[in-house]
Amino acid sequence: MKTLLLLRHAKASRDDPSLADHDRPLKNRGKEDAKRIGRRLRDAKLAPTLIVSSTARRARKTASKVAKQFDYSREIELTDRLYLSGPEDHLEFARSLPDSEDRVMLVGHNPGLSQFLNALTDAEMELATSEVAQVELEIKHWSDLARRRCGQLVRVWQTN
Repeated sequence: MKTLLLLRHAKASRDDPSLADHDRPLKNRGKEDAKRIGRRLRDAKLAPTLIVSSTARRARKTASKVAKQFDYSREIELTDRLYLSGPEDHLEFARSLPDSEDRVMLVGHNPGLSQFLNALTDAEMELATSEVAQVELEIKHWSDLARRRCGQLVRVWQTN
């Protein structure tokens, strides 16, 4: 059994129009929401064994703030494969995860992250900023991850 935690980055700022999309920072509200969702996951004993984030600043900072709440001791892995990627890209990335990791958090962006969630489960939803979808997968190897409806959406964790 594998668990996938799909976290949409926290609320980002658009205050500086000179910044590239990739470089947008978190708003203060986003920073607090990221901490709050991290505490909720910690209290539920859902700390991931591996965190992988998009390289975008807002995703990296979200991952870092969440990880600090449960004393994640590893380095957060960064990949541009999760930056504004579609559901097929997310699937291919997840299929390449090491089998030694049983609970993995992917930190990314909509619409691709929500589309990936909907493809894996029977959900039809869009993750809001700082929301985490907990998906249980009846697989032993990440490479066994199927293209459609192979996971069960257990819960969507929200900051409020």
